[in-house]
Amino acid sequence: MDPIPLEDLALLEVLKRIDQGAELTVSDAPIRQRLYESALAMDVEGGMQLTAAGIEMCKSLQHRVAADAQAEKILQKREGSDLTA
Repeated sequence: MDPIPLEDLALLEVLKRIDQGAELTVSDAPIRQRLYESALAMDVEGGMQLTAAGIEMCKSLQHRVAADAQAEKILQKREGSDLTA
């Protein structure tokens, strides 16, 4: 299984910051525009808010990160048992 791309990890971090109500920085401007265009976030009074699609994307990316971590643990366990055999 290929590791999750860095772009997806960066997107997850931005989605989590929006969900937590943190303000985005100036360097986040390009991704902010992409979030609007893809309907993952919308402007609301006082900042940005995730749309239903944004929430689902965040959940999906979190599941992918967790699955990757679990797969890595399994691979390490297999490699460890192969070395002791």
